This record gives sequence, C-alpha cells and structure tokens, in this order.
Amino acid sequence: MRERGDITTPAWHAAVADVPRHVFVPHAYEQDNTGQWTGWDTADRWDRVYATRTLVTALDDRRGFPDPVSSSTNPELMVRMLELLDFHDGHRVLEIGTGTGYNAALLSHRLGDDRVFSVDIDPDLVALAGERLNSIRFRPTLIAADGQGGLPQHAPYDRIIATCAVPAVPVSWAEQLAPGGAVLVDLKLAISAGNLVHLHLKDGGTLEGRFAPRFASFMAMRHENDEIVSVPPVEDVDGERTFTAAAPVPPWNSPVVWFLAQLSGLPRGVRFGMVLDRETRQPYEATLAAPDGSWTRINLAERTVTESGRTALWRPIEQAHRLWLDSGRPNWQRLGLTVDKYGHNTVWLDEPDSEHRWTITDN
Repeated sequence: MRERGDITTPAWHAAVADVPRHVFVPHAYEQDNTGQWTGWDTADRWDRVYATRTLVTALDDRRGFPDPVSSSTNPELMVRMLELLDFHDGHRVLEIGTGTGYNAALLSHRLGDDRVFSVDIDPDLVALAGERLNSIRFRPTLIAADGQGGLPQHAPYDRIIATCAVPAVPVSWAEQLAPGGAVLVDLKLAISAGNLVHLHLKDGGTLEGRFAPRFASFMAMRHENDEIVSVPPVEDVDGERTFTAAAPVPPWNSPVVWFLAQLSGLPRGVRFGMVLDRETRQPYEATLAAPDGSWTRINLAERTVTESGRTALWRPIEQAHRLWLDSGRPNWQRLGLTVDKYGHNTVWLDEPDSEHRWTITDN
C-alpha cells in the first residue's frame, strides 16, 4: 500500500503494519458467478486476508436469499478515509459501524483507545469486535446502538467516520461535533448512487463540504425496524412506451449521472439488473424496477428503452444526463452537500448558492 501511494503518513503506516487483520476476520464469505456463497477460514489463506480487498464477514437471510450485512472494508479505502479526515494527536473520534472492529483498532493505534468510540446496531458484532480488540490489548468504547443518533453521552468528537452508507446525514452528528470538527460518510440515495462526502462544521451548526474525488461504496446503515421493500420483477412482455436512449446505458456505470438521476426524480427503492443470454451468458438488456410495479428494459445493442407502469423511470435519467452535459460533465469534486441545523440535506453543484440545488427527501 505504501509503494502504491495508498499510505502517505508514517502514523497510519505503523497502524496498518502493527494491527493484525486476520484477528478481526477469522472467517469470510465469497460469492461465485452463480450467486452461491461459500465460507472460508482466513487462517488458511493469509494471501487473501492481507490483500487490499473487502471481505464479507456476515450474511443474513433477506427475501429468502443470503445477503451481506457486515464486511471488513478494503484497507486501501479505510486508510484513504483516515488520511482524508486529517487526525491530530488528542483528537476524539466516533465511528459509525463497528463491524469487525478492525478500523477501531487502527484508530486506537493512532489516537489511543481512550479517545475512540464506536457504535453498531448489531450487539453480537459489537461483542465479537470487543473480544478481538481486547485480544490485542485495545479497549475502545464500543456500544450497541443505532448509529443514526450518534453517541451523545460521550460527545463532543473532533471527527466522525461512518463505515456505512446513509440516504441523508443526520443532524445529530453535527450536534455532537466539537468546534472545527469534521464528518466523512458515504451518502447513497440508492445502490451505487452517491459517494463519500467530507463535511466540516461551520458557525451556526451547519455541516458543509464536497464529495471525494474517488468513488467508494459501503453497505447501507441498518436500523432496528428496517422494512424490506418488495420490488416486483421486470415483466418479459411488451411495454407501454418505447423510445431511444440518449443517456448512458446502463446508467449506473456513469456514477455522477446515476446520482443526479436520483435527485431528478427517480423514485427511492428502484432496483437495477442485467438480463443474460441463456447460451452465451452475456448481458443483452439492462433493467430497472420500482416498488410500485413500474419497470424499464434497455436493449444494450440498440439502446432502445421499453417501459411500463405509472412511473416513468427513464425520464429522470435523461434529465440528469442533459444537466451533466450542459454543466460541462462535472466530476464528484464539483458536487457538495450542506446539512443545516434543522437536518435538511441539500446537494449542490459547484457552490452552495448555485442555481442547481436539490433537497434530499424521503420519497
């Protein structure tokens, strides 16, 4: 990682070198091209546990299928985030999403475990993380709690780092920051639709900052009473509307356009997928499906769009693509976020007072 430039500071190099990742990931899961998950013990494969890759560490049954609910993030990404947050000696940090405890160990190595606080919704994960941390003599404060509310009893914090994705940044995090504090979190409005955003506390309790230049993605934050939204499958029938696509196909391969499409009216809960040829196993159609039963099929070769249902799913994508082109094809760094003291999240292009601003809602 140091040779590739993924670690640039001696303190974080020492943390990664000293903290044994295999202690925090004794077992992991891998999915093959058929969708089947297989477990493996990391003690037998140190070449895999010490690779720069994310390792799935826990599965849960959702919609009748095993679904990843916890992972050990790629160390390359973790160090990039830690360096971006610009920690200093004496800083206190709140981590949202304890997971395996590996990142809490890195933070404890750098800051001292008495200055590290971490929460996770899953009590079993918190207990396991605590055991693993104790085994290498780190004892940060770990609490089983919903990260949405932060950890007010130990505030204030100089830095808050979230290793899970949120659809909006909670105002409670801003309220728990010390003056000059900062937050780094993955803002995701849908799968792949968003990125890390680096926010700084301003006078008046507002958080504001820009998105990180490189794309990153985390699992969604979980809550106690999460509802699993059922999305009907895409129908293999004639649609009600057919036209030619001008926007990228598939749209989720163009991250900024895909993100802008969520802001331009694409409904929450839309799922995307690919249809494979039965003989070649190569994709020939991309699909979008909404909770209300609306669906879209896009022929990859002909770029024709076929839709059905009351919600036009492709229109917001075309609107987002036109905005992206008219604005000079902006990258992530031209996008920013403001979280005011009332909790309103506003995404903006170029500047906070830009004509292009969108308030995130729970539609």
